[in-house]
Amino acid sequence: MLFKSVVLAVAYMATTNLAVPILRREVPQEHAHEDILILMRAAIATGSNPQNLGDPVFGLLGDAAAAAGLGTTTDADCLQQNLADLAFTNSKAAGNVTLMTGALIYRALERNTGSVGTASVSCTSTTAVNAEIAAISQHQDPASTGAAATNKAIVLTLAQQIASIGGNPQDALKSGTFAPGTIGDPTAKGNTCDNIVDEGCINADNLLVDDATADEINSAVSGVSAASATAAAAADDSSSTSASAAAVATAASSDAASCAAPVTVTVTAGAAATTAAEVAVSTAAAAASGSNLQTFTGAVGGSLPPAVTTGGKGFVVAGETGDSFLNLAAALQRSCSIQHNACADAANSGAAGTTVADCDTQNTQCTAA
Repeated sequence: MLFKSVVLAVAYMATTNLAVPILRREVPQEHAHEDILILMRAAIATGSNPQNLGDPVFGLLGDAAAAAGLGTTTDADCLQQNLADLAFTNSKAAGNVTLMTGALIYRALERNTGSVGTASVSCTSTTAVNAEIAAISQHQDPASTGAAATNKAIVLTLAQQIASIGGNPQDALKSGTFAPGTIGDPTAKGNTCDNIVDEGCINADNLLVDDATADEINSAVSGVSAASATAAAAADDSSSTSASAAAVATAASSDAASCAAPVTVTVTAGAAATTAAEVAVSTAAAAASGSNLQTFTGAVGGSLPPAVTTGGKGFVVAGETGDSFLNLAAALQRSCSIQHNACADAANSGAAGTTVADCDTQNTQCTAA
């Protein structure tokens, strides 16, 4: 009854868009790569979810538990692929290479199976919309037949796909799994972990086994260049990016504007800007690189909402020293609130044509966006 109650609770959370509770199963490892799950949640949140797919953790569960996250789809064996495809589509439309990379890595993660040495079933009923996702399959239990060769081939293919979108191919190693367990282990646990930490317990506990060497990855991606898909995504998003950059240039000081023009500023996740000009520059750089998850571009009062990027515990708002957010919605709300305060300050100081009521209206629009 306890397991049934957990599944029902998770199903309820999925349909109400609430946080998914910690899952404890016979074969726990679905939270091992929590860092990738965090990126997946951010990627899915950047766009629509027409099939109402559940939290990405469902895609790493066995079929029975994964059923709670199927949405309007029916094949649990394809849920991981479908979630990765959705996340890739959304982050590609946003021109966000970091989140696109996260979706690719997620597709390659190992799924839970019922016993040590049992390989998970491949998805055969559907084909991914994105060729980059379609090229990848999930890692297999390291104790299963031929797993070493299979998982190495998966990592090298993953590296090629990451390189094709302009990402770092060495990130493919993050999809690695554990050391092989003992066949017949009555606990069916093997060498897994499932304690939830933002960096992923497989990383925090030094349990990840590399499937290939850095040199092998470099060799595999030799000659692979960024695909036209990334350029197309950037072109699709060029109008909003240009609008954001123009608004920031107006709001920032001449010093900040001169720095933002060539977009040579490197924004480090978690690093905080300490002045309005620095926040403006970091926001312009984030917009130009496609890493800004804050899509609202209104600038009443002369300030854009500060950039929201992945980092820290999950998401970082430019200018917020030491603060990060587990939830994207909370980070976006904070970004809107900062803009509202800056707008109100401008209105109270006599900025031409701006009232506090205008700022309130803009904040409503920012929050809705």
